[in-house]
Amino acid sequence: MPSANPDRYKWIALSNATLAVLLATLDGSITIIAMPDIFRGIHLDPLVPSNSFYLLWMILGYLVVTSVLIVSLGRLGDMVGRVKIFNLGFVIYTVASLLLAIDWLDGRSGAMYLIVFRLVQGVGGACLLANAAAIITDAFPSRQRGMALGINNIVGVAGTFVGLVIGGVLAPINWRLVFLISVPVGIFGTIWAYRNLRELSTPRRARIDWAGNLTFALGLILVMVAVTYGIRPAGGHPTGWGSPRVLALLSAALLCLVAFAVVERRSRDPMFDLALFRIRAFVFGTLSTFLSAVARGGLMFMLIIWLQGIWLPRHGYSFTETPLWAGIYMLPLTIGLLAAGPVSGYLSDRFGARPFATAGMLLTAGGFGLLLLLPTNFSYLGFGLILLLIGAAMGLFASPNRAAVMNSLPRHARGVGGAMNQTFQNSAQVLSIGIFFTLMIVGLASTLPQTLTAGLQAHGVAPATAHEVATLPPVSILFAAFLGYNPIQHLLGAHALAGLPLHDQTALTGTTFFPTLISAPFRDGLHAAFLFAIVACLIAAAASLMRGGRAVHDDDAQLAGAPPPHRPRTAELEEQHAG
Repeated sequence: MPSANPDRYKWIALSNATLAVLLATLDGSITIIAMPDIFRGIHLDPLVPSNSFYLLWMILGYLVVTSVLIVSLGRLGDMVGRVKIFNLGFVIYTVASLLLAIDWLDGRSGAMYLIVFRLVQGVGGACLLANAAAIITDAFPSRQRGMALGINNIVGVAGTFVGLVIGGVLAPINWRLVFLISVPVGIFGTIWAYRNLRELSTPRRARIDWAGNLTFALGLILVMVAVTYGIRPAGGHPTGWGSPRVLALLSAALLCLVAFAVVERRSRDPMFDLALFRIRAFVFGTLSTFLSAVARGGLMFMLIIWLQGIWLPRHGYSFTETPLWAGIYMLPLTIGLLAAGPVSGYLSDRFGARPFATAGMLLTAGGFGLLLLLPTNFSYLGFGLILLLIGAAMGLFASPNRAAVMNSLPRHARGVGGAMNQTFQNSAQVLSIGIFFTLMIVGLASTLPQTLTAGLQAHGVAPATAHEVATLPPVSILFAAFLGYNPIQHLLGAHALAGLPLHDQTALTGTTFFPTLISAPFRDGLHAAFLFAIVACLIAAAASLMRGGRAVHDDDAQLAGAPPPHRPRTAELEEQHAG
């Protein structure tokens, strides 16, 4: 039975919820680095155009499901008990991880099996993410929530980057280990949660908003599907954003989301608690969450491609080694996050969230600006220090911002409010991937064909073959570098290479030809992506500045012994203290 000591219980709740968030976020990225070994294991070439569906949904499927379900599961937690839904999430996540590890199918059947159970795993992850912050908020007094939520949030964000290293280490041994490693941890977490967590909230029975759930889920899924098609070539263009299919998907998504807004305004028990948008700290904190995730989500992919496609090969690493080393060389980002997050959370408990969160976004924008100044073949010391700065800046923002959002919520709405905040974050990450890839592809498409044609012909490749390879969609080249393949060897093929002199074969498939060739075109796309990230961070800083002063909801003021102010239950208390 759980201890009656509330001081002891709050640490049990924090440690269990943090383990859950680590698992849920780690699994969103662990497959990224492991993708080459997974596809080799199921004997499927992900770079064949007809197989790009499997590649994209293996990466994005988990994020799509968590984005779609997290608000519904947070709302359900408020209705039937947060701990019940949280515990169920551990079970679903663990069972799905085990089933992923025993995939016995090959080819497209094997890929579809993995995608389906990644989606199931996403359901478990959504149960955990939807209720973890609310469970911690219930267990901790308001004066300690910044520290507690800071630890939880930063471990979750760091899990995204730690997953890269774990995937890079385990996948070359056996790709099944990428999924199997979660099983014993999940079993431990499940038993621990069932034995020790207790319900501190008061479930409020309400009707399930089926119409709201359906329109929201359908609208969000259509947006996510549009993103996957938007970054693929269509109609002779390097991207598909102007294609009839993508325009139809986006139009249908817009109609669904408009219908969702209409349904929510008329529902007696809406899925989205629209009254929460009258709370100033919640609105601007959630907007900051969204914009920071937009800036951060695509960053990981851009840095991985930069390291794997250019920097690591030019420094003697074979293409097959680059996925693991890309994760290792990005560790300063994780170190900065882990160092700054809990400290900023603790300080925000004393001085408020606004100065730390705003400074964090401004410093992150500065970090992106410094990345703009680096040459593509940079000195690692400078690159590592910039990553450390960006990680620390993100940690400076994330912990206070999350604590301020949760502190502003009434006790009965912490599940749905925390889940709404998490939905904006997860959705932003998927949108960010689409935006960053699009900017990169457009930048490459303007100069890469001419550069690649000239480089191939200089090494004896026939003009017709060189032209054919050079006019392949830039996304094919990005995916080749991203997945740790030798790009030129894969794009030219064994037959075209076999007809060349040995010294030309060696030069074309070596570790310097492709990185040197692509450096200038890649830099154009990279600059566009980083400039976009800077703008997103600056707007996030402005939104954070507008959140007002320190805000603690009436519920917590009453628990602390203060007289309840005569305000509506969702009143924005921070206006009383706005600086």
